Amino acid sequence: MLPALRPLPSAYYLCPPMKIAVVGTGYVGLVTGTCFAETGNDVTCIDNNADKVASLRAGKITIFEPGLEVLFERSREQGRLHFTTSLAEGIKDAQIIFLALPTPPGSDGSADLSYILGVAEDLSSIITSYKVIVDKSTVPVGTAEKVEAVLSKKLSKDLFDVVSNPEFLREGVAVEDFMKPDRVVVGLSSDRARSVMERLYKPFVRQGNPILFMDERSAEMTKYAANAYLAARISFMNEIANLCERTGANVDHVRKGIGSDSRIGKRFLFPGVGYGGSCFPKDVQALHLTSKEHDYEFKILDAVMDVNRKQKHILARKINDYFNGELKGRKIAIWGLAFKPNTDDVREAPAMDIIKDLLDAGAEVSATDPEAIPNFQSQFDGDVNYTEDMYDVLNDADALAIITEWNEFRTPNIQEIKKRMKSPIIFDGRNIYDLEDIPDEFYYSSIGRQVIQPK
Repeated sequence: MLPALRPLPSAYYLCPPMKIAVVGTGYVGLVTGTCFAETGNDVTCIDNNADKVASLRAGKITIFEPGLEVLFERSREQGRLHFTTSLAEGIKDAQIIFLALPTPPGSDGSADLSYILGVAEDLSSIITSYKVIVDKSTVPVGTAEKVEAVLSKKLSKDLFDVVSNPEFLREGVAVEDFMKPDRVVVGLSSDRARSVMERLYKPFVRQGNPILFMDERSAEMTKYAANAYLAARISFMNEIANLCERTGANVDHVRKGIGSDSRIGKRFLFPGVGYGGSCFPKDVQALHLTSKEHDYEFKILDAVMDVNRKQKHILARKINDYFNGELKGRKIAIWGLAFKPNTDDVREAPAMDIIKDLLDAGAEVSATDPEAIPNFQSQFDGDVNYTEDMYDVLNDADALAIITEWNEFRTPNIQEIKKRMKSPIIFDGRNIYDLEDIPDEFYYSSIGRQVIQPK
């Protein structure tokens, strides 16, 4: 006779949709709210920017992220996704409140927690029933305790639990990352909160990927450690690429050679012009500051940041050297402004440093990007000519610099390039072309590989 099965915990019985509030409708907040709504939950997103809320209510998505718009529209039309500027209204019936608020770096690299702690202060005055309050933003170790301390000033401890649940979303594939996560990291110290979080995330881990429960400080450290390690891999490969150029080795071959080692793996081994975006630079700096605050010299992080700073200037230096330091009046065309493809995010984008170097050297710069032109224009203070068409930007250009590896740049019309440019001279900061595919009449310089001279 088979042994009797133990009943499943109550969190696993068929349950009605959960009511969720997400405070902040930036990149993380909007993806989080939309994806939770996609699985049948009732989600209210809250933001103090009235114009943004009005746009979202009207069905106008405020970020560019492939695949998000379909889920957004479906959940909004079916009444599962709502938007408000009122914190009290948004959290009224919520069982879970996600804090997806900005934590911008200060002048010393520390994460600014004023938005998170400010909302926690506001919540302490309006919560009247038990809520799980979740730090979704990337925050320094010890933040959950600070949020709890703020809430505890006015609230009884039986009215809330604070949870750390860092996001691991890659811009460009964030929807896939959220819906099918490698793992879900949850830091908490309450069985009651664990039951709620387990129920919430069950639909996302049906394929067997784990929900990793741990203490809050370990969860906070996990996010920083993951991003710092990935940034270190990028900087390491950029150093290898620079050495390859001096020794005559080909970084493509080296990358494949080490990436085939199961102990290393293939991902994040592509050299280029440095990492950027909203996560790696900020998180590496914040972890570095945390180590200093605890009197620990984190030498690897020093090197990672130093390599990345220098790498962002390499492409402009290559262009300047090619023209013997005489860039004044020369037109340089730019393909790509976003820090990576499939996003309009230009925060810490290498294009910022490269274009500034070119302008400082006297060059004229024309640039294009499939999505990021408006954001770049609003954040970059420099005289750049922007155009939507990837070929129009080449008109009378002395050289082309490829900075972002958008798919449309991978298979260009060679004849159009030759026709538009003064000479077909390409500086590829992302190694998007194979060396054997470069036409005979082109000059082609990339990262960590031999320079192809015209024949």
